[in-house]
Amino acid sequence: MASSLTKDSVTPGTPGSDKAFFGHPRGLATLFMTEMWERFSYYGMKALLTVYLLSGGPDAGKGSMGGGLAMDVATTTVIVSVYSAMVYLLAMPGGWLGDRVWGPRKTVAIAAVTIMAGHITLALPGGQAPFFAGLALVAAGSGLLKANISTMVGHLYDGPDDPRRDGGFTIFYMGINAGAFFAPLAIGTVGQEVSWHLGFGMAAVGMAIGLAAFLLGTRNLSPVSSVVPKPLAAEERAAWLRKGLFWVIAATVFYGVVGFTGHFTLNWAMIPLTVIGLVVPAGVLLRIKRDKELTNDEQSKMSGYIWFFVAAAVFWMIYDQGASTVQAFGSNDQKTADSLLGFDFPTSWYQSLNPLFIMALAPVFAWLWVWLNRKGKEPSTIVKFSMGLVLIGVSFFFFLIPIAMAANGTAVSPMWLVGIYFIQTVGELCLSPVGLSVTTKMAPAKYASQMMGVWFLAVTAGDSITSLLSNPAIAGVDLSGTAAVFGEAALAALAGFAVWMYRRKVKTLMGDVR
Repeated sequence: MASSLTKDSVTPGTPGSDKAFFGHPRGLATLFMTEMWERFSYYGMKALLTVYLLSGGPDAGKGSMGGGLAMDVATTTVIVSVYSAMVYLLAMPGGWLGDRVWGPRKTVAIAAVTIMAGHITLALPGGQAPFFAGLALVAAGSGLLKANISTMVGHLYDGPDDPRRDGGFTIFYMGINAGAFFAPLAIGTVGQEVSWHLGFGMAAVGMAIGLAAFLLGTRNLSPVSSVVPKPLAAEERAAWLRKGLFWVIAATVFYGVVGFTGHFTLNWAMIPLTVIGLVVPAGVLLRIKRDKELTNDEQSKMSGYIWFFVAAAVFWMIYDQGASTVQAFGSNDQKTADSLLGFDFPTSWYQSLNPLFIMALAPVFAWLWVWLNRKGKEPSTIVKFSMGLVLIGVSFFFFLIPIAMAANGTAVSPMWLVGIYFIQTVGELCLSPVGLSVTTKMAPAKYASQMMGVWFLAVTAGDSITSLLSNPAIAGVDLSGTAAVFGEAALAALAGFAVWMYRRKVKTLMGDVR
């Protein structure tokens, strides 16, 4: 990685090497811009999500704008967690469609159109119906896009051993966070201060710009990205259509019966999605692990990968509460002051903190890993994962302080939340970019695009656990309570220690991957 940002590092014959982008293939700029604007639309909407759901309800701040869906914190946490879980769950069929039906490039274009349609639907007035329809479209489009665009980044490089590969994913990761940083400041402000639906409409405009950037820059992408690696045969296509139709009918009948019998509640409706979010990741890992077509080396790597998957699930379970539990705490002016140094700000701005810290710290971490590597002291992937888990645990131990301070009616300083997001960001930089890269390196050839979907299923599993715990119809745990926050923090710290203790075993399973 030392020379990954210089033109001299470009290997002759590598896709896009004739026109380098900071020493990387030119196609990285196209994917960078596409992902940046897609993330602008996604995180702009997500910054509004919690405050919109709470607005007008019992747990909203006293001076918050009306017109929201007036839900309590528990139900809001369930919805936000299930939505996030479904976004990442659908990355798996998104990767499958890229591998078997459309190819990665075409799948990304279809995804962008679907996401844009979702944001337009969210912008429509009408209460819960267009809101949940819009969420479903955004989740479906995001799932289509996620695995395929990351796979296309991998296509730009000359195999897993290309020394620029990790650096390329780091630059791509900064594109994600550039869009995520500006989104709450623009979309969040307009949505929270002017009109919720105008804010959602701005998210649609952002995705339209991202789609245009992608279509204009496709000539710079690797030709491999247009190839369908393993096309479906006609009989397979018919079989999959029958299966899809069956599950659509089953879901329609189930929710129809629940509704007509008077048992439908929003929280109960979320339970099947929560169960799916836990069962599918386990089932997918088991199916790949039991595939007899995999070589012994691929089987060993999959065994090692399961360790990374479980570690990531614990990490994301806590991390993603930054958009629900922590955001709700910051949006209630009885718990957290909504001004700093006399400056009032929309509470959706808290969602800009993490990407801001990412952009500030990602180059530092990239330099740090290279510097330590030169000295022969760079932590292994396993140790980096362990560090990420411990740090996410520390962030919730830190969260206990403002929770205790607010218990007596004191509105705490916003700087406490700044501290939480900062610690979580440092943990993310230890785990997430490395996880994306190690997934592409350890993926069996048969599951190239789908393995990126498997990586995102760790988020699905983590968010589904959060939904399960928070749902009043199941566990009903107060995730902003002292006991729950302490328990989650302790779990993450113990998981990080366990990964570190078994690091030699995992290293052996990884084979030649480092």
